[in-house]
Amino acid sequence: MKLYKNLCEAVIRSLRDVFIDQRYADKVIEYTLKKNPKWGGRDRRFIAETTYEMIRWWRLLRDVSKIKEASAPADFWKLFGAWAVLNDWDLPDWPELKEVNRTQIQASFEKLKRIRRVAESIPDWLDEMGSRELGKLWERELSALNEEAKVVLRVNTLKARPALVQRKLSEQGIESNAIEDLENALVLEQRRNVFRLSEFKQGYFEVQDASSQRAGLFLDVQPGMRVIDACAGAGGKSLQLAALMQNKGKIIAMDVEQWKLDELKKRARRAGAGNIETRLVDSGKVIKRLEGSADRLLLDVPCSGLGVLKRNPDAKWKLSPDFIAQVKDTQHKLLSEYTIMLKKGGVLVYSTCSILPSENNKQVERFLAEHPGQFELLRQETIFPSQGFDGFYMCALKKK
Repeated sequence: MKLYKNLCEAVIRSLRDVFIDQRYADKVIEYTLKKNPKWGGRDRRFIAETTYEMIRWWRLLRDVSKIKEASAPADFWKLFGAWAVLNDWDLPDWPELKEVNRTQIQASFEKLKRIRRVAESIPDWLDEMGSRELGKLWERELSALNEEAKVVLRVNTLKARPALVQRKLSEQGIESNAIEDLENALVLEQRRNVFRLSEFKQGYFEVQDASSQRAGLFLDVQPGMRVIDACAGAGGKSLQLAALMQNKGKIIAMDVEQWKLDELKKRARRAGAGNIETRLVDSGKVIKRLEGSADRLLLDVPCSGLGVLKRNPDAKWKLSPDFIAQVKDTQHKLLSEYTIMLKKGGVLVYSTCSILPSENNKQVERFLAEHPGQFELLRQETIFPSQGFDGFYMCALKKK
């Protein structure tokens, strides 16, 4: 494929927004593509996929280019040139690429590819942490985290059925496949922007990874129950729970940020989910008022996000040991304080999109030790990225 200057410039601008201005990659790419509506599908895919790939392999590209920290525009063009060389593309005769030395880059790569943290393009501290916590599993999972994430849909059974959605997508040239033992999930054969489709706008489906859908199912909700989604965010799991409950009963979706709850309200209207009530957690009184009221409590807590690096590769350059330490404190605090909302005999599901035991089963073990005899461990499961989808942990506890 021929390289076009305007598309490559868009990639460079996007990378500068991510690494210089510290903006989130998905928002940067969304803004870039929205700003240039005349680009065709192939052009848009090139910009999005190239930007993500360069972010994913950022350390490798810097090391083979001998650039410690990219800051000047020339640095970003050199890194783009390295990406092109490693992908065996012909370099155009552009002034911005004149300093790119193909032979030097290839020789450098041959030396560095034997060093795991460089070859897998990850910060030293994160490689050490993953190895320490996961041992021999880390190498396999690290490699899986560098694969491109699949696009998975959750069919909204309040409005449609999987067979209908699959047929409507196929009519538009978008092929999908069912996922074994996950009846409302469809995985696309190729990445496509499904948010423009009329079926999405009508609320027939949401984009939700298979592992996240499994976490929602882990809660084992039934129609008529009173359910609290205590860290709801923009409500992906709340919407799933509403469909599982057939719009019967009540879901209280809570979060500490109002804008996320406002987004949830919009999504709920589109989905036809009428049993969701939002509540802003702006003081401890909100939690206290709900004491002993929930049949089911979902704590999908803030975490490192290490299990979702496939879809958020920029996170590994924004994470830090201090942040992970802080988030572990938050997890412990939420487990300790929010569980008062659960009825006796009710079930709590604690979940994260991390694969680190210190955020997962170790947190649960600590909680159980601090609340002896109060909760019973029903089941727990870790889904690893090497299984094909996001890394996830979920644990069900019953209040005695």
